[in-house]
This record gives sequence, structure tokens and C-alpha cells, in this order.
Amino acid sequence: MSADDSPDAYDSLLERYERATYIGDAAGVLSWDQEVVMPEGGTPARSKQTSALSGARHDILTSDEFEADLNAAEDADLPDEQAAVVREIRREFDRAAKVPKSLVERISEETSNALPIWKEAKAEDDWETFAPQVETLLELKREYANHIDPETDTYEVLFADYEPWLDLSVAEDVLEQLRDALIPLIDELNETDADLATPFDGTYSDDDQFSLAESTLEYLGYPEEHGRLDTAPHPFSSGTQFDARVTTRFDNEDPVGSIGSVIHEFGHATYTLGLPREAYGTPLGQNRGLTVHESQSRLWENHVGRSASFLSSYVDLVNDDLGTDISGRELYEAANQVYPDNLIRVEADELTYHMHIILRFEIERDLLSGDLDVADVPEAWNAKMEEYLGVTPDTDAEGCLQDIHWAHGSFGYFPTYSLGSVLAAQLFDAAESDIDGLDAQLADGEFDALHEWLTEEVHQHGARYTTNELVKRATGEEFSADAFIDYADAKFSDLYDL
Repeated sequence: MSADDSPDAYDSLLERYERATYIGDAAGVLSWDQEVVMPEGGTPARSKQTSALSGARHDILTSDEFEADLNAAEDADLPDEQAAVVREIRREFDRAAKVPKSLVERISEETSNALPIWKEAKAEDDWETFAPQVETLLELKREYANHIDPETDTYEVLFADYEPWLDLSVAEDVLEQLRDALIPLIDELNETDADLATPFDGTYSDDDQFSLAESTLEYLGYPEEHGRLDTAPHPFSSGTQFDARVTTRFDNEDPVGSIGSVIHEFGHATYTLGLPREAYGTPLGQNRGLTVHESQSRLWENHVGRSASFLSSYVDLVNDDLGTDISGRELYEAANQVYPDNLIRVEADELTYHMHIILRFEIERDLLSGDLDVADVPEAWNAKMEEYLGVTPDTDAEGCLQDIHWAHGSFGYFPTYSLGSVLAAQLFDAAESDIDGLDAQLADGEFDALHEWLTEEVHQHGARYTTNELVKRATGEEFSADAFIDYADAKFSDLYDL
């Protein structure tokens, strides 16, 4: 192929890739439907549908024509943005081309089948019901990883599906730093005699909490024409820059958990909606990865949603929708109490949350290596809960069955939650430096400046930059856990009067 053909090759490559993206996004809508509104009996057909779409997408990404266009585009002298697109497509092609289509379809079908089995097992508090599906998915994911890179640790290969540009060693280092810094801080907080407010002592209906969730999204600026709110057994957000949906769930005795999950999922959705629309279908219109995605949700949930400034005015919505009469300070204390005995990850406080992540990381790693049998997961889970948090679940539903990730086959996903949390602190530090009076704006319910800063520094770039390049452009520093550790120490030392 001549040099003159290179632009044509790039255009052809992009057209093929966009088609694969559209198929993947269609599969995402089917997945949302299955988790939110599909009747229970629809699984056999849905699993075949998602399998077919996965196979069709794989066919496009691994075709000879796709590879030829990719090779020609790589040889061309492309502008920086186009070169970044080719870099991202090359990485995806190199991984996809090594995996047989039949395996891709099998994994998709098995994860669709696993979802109702997980729901049943959780409802019945019965790990044994779900264990065979976990065995199957582990076997398939080991095979998948072995096709991609048989010389590399299985967990490392799978982790790279979710965070392609930070090595697993970075995640391990971050988790070690968090464990070393947070365990003594948590212990110190628990030894104080601080008497923080617990203002929610009634029962709050699903309808009232749903109303508060709607009010919260409107308050934050979530656009109705590009999203929707629903409930699901496990809160999540999914979609594109044109349609980013959120879900939550409710605890009738503790509305704080739902408030946090709504703001968390809003953070995910606002990142998705902030991706450039004109680049939809290309890597420039896709998120940078789950570390960055999680940084957006944790920034809004913790640095905004759990801040004293935000809660000082937001409390009016809480009182209106829940019929309470509490102060902003009381809500701040309720939202930031440290509860080591909290069994549920998505309801955990800012500090003990990371112990939940470490636990899952260690169990997944041992499962994939064969050092832990699936049948022994409940025992291992409970032992680690006791070790890290000093509490043992009474049921598997509150223990090893609480998360949906294994039903999705998402082994290697969990470390990105902690990576995202530390990045959130790093980004918020930079935003505070760049935005005059940000704290006062949050207290006044004004979020435009923060939203614009995040769009400018993070969202608009899509996947143009690698993770650390994006972090350095936004903050001027390398990716690091330092900002989070400093933030956590300062915030909770002040709250608990250490």
C-alpha cells in the first residue's frame, strides 16, 4: 500500500471500529435491560442475544481487512489525535485477535446466565447455588488470559482489561500504602469518644427515597433528556455520551447509603456524558479506563457529596423529601462516620471501603491462581473480614454474595475502585487550586465551575492520553496515593477531634 493510501486506510479502520463500538453499546443496553426491567424468564433468549453481539463485534475487530487497515494506518504519518486512536485500536486488536470467537461468545453467554443464578443465590443466602457458575467463569477467564499472554500472571492479564495503562504493580503498591496508612487511622478513630450525630432514626419508604434521588440528580445537574433513574440489586451506571443511565437501591432504615450511591453513579454518568459527542464510536469518544471512571464517581460522592459545604445546603432536599428536620452538620457527621463493622462494600465509609477492596483483590488472585477453591470462598471471605475489619458476616448474602462482579465475569476489576479513589483526591486538589472559591460554590449548590474543570481536564480527552499522561496534564504530578492519604488524615482527624 502506498503512502497516499494511508489516509484511506485510517478512515476505513475508523469506520470498521465504529461499527464494532455500536454493536458493543447495543449489548450494553441489553445488559442494562436484564439488570433493571427484563422479566426473570427472559434469560435463555438474552444470553443468546448478547453472545451473538459479542461474536459479531469480535468478527469485525479480528478480520483480515481490519488488520490490514490497522497496519497501513500505523505506517502513516498521522496527526497526534489520529495516532492516539491507532494506538488504542492496536492494543484492543492485539488482545482480541488472540482469543477465539467461540470463547468470546461462551463467556458472554455464561455471564448472562450467571446473573439470575447470582440473584437467586443472594436471595437464598446460598453460596453453593452460585459456586458452579463461578467455577465455570474462572475456567473461561483463565483460558481467555492464557490466549492473550500465557507467560504473564492471569490476574495481571485480566486487570489490564479494566486499567490498560497502569501496571498491576501500581495497584498493589497503592493498596499496600492504603492498608499501611488507613488501618492505624481507623483504629485511632475507633478509640476516640467522639459522639457523632446519627439523625436518621425512623423508617423511610422507597417512594420517598426515590423522590430524594430524583431531587439529588436534578440538584447536581443531571440532564433528563440524556439519562434516567431506576433501581437495581446492585447500583450501577451505563451508557454513552448521549444516554447515560443510573440506578440505585434503598435501605428503609438508612437513607445515607442511597444518597451516596446516587451521587456516586451521577459521577460516572457525568463523565460519560462529558465525552466528546463528535467522537462517538472512536477511542477519542470513550472513557480512559476504570481508574479514571471511578475517580469521577468517587470525586462527586466523597469530595463533593460528603463535604460539609455541599451538605450545608443539600440538607434542605433531604428534609423536604424524607420529612426530617436535621441540620447540615448532623448530615455531615452521619455521612462521614467510620464503621468498621459495616459488612457491605457499597455502604462502607471512605476509609474502611479500601479494606473491602483489598479483601476482594486477595481472594480473586487466589482463586485465579488455584490457591483457593471456590467452595472455600465463604470461609476465606469471613476470615479476611475479621482480619481487616474485625467483623464476621452472619450470612453469605452479606459476605461473598454481595457483589455482582463475579456474575459478570469481572475478575481483576476491584483494584480500580481504590485507584479511582486516590485519583479523585489528586484531581480535586488540582480543581481547588484552579477554581477560586470552590468550597463556597459547593455550599451554594453551584457546580458549573467544577463540572467545566473536569470536562476540560478529563472528560473531553476521551482515551487520547494514557492514564498517567492524563493525570499529569490535569494535576501536574504523577499518579500517586499521597493526596488521598493526606486528605483522609486531615478530614477525619478534624471530624473526630484527634
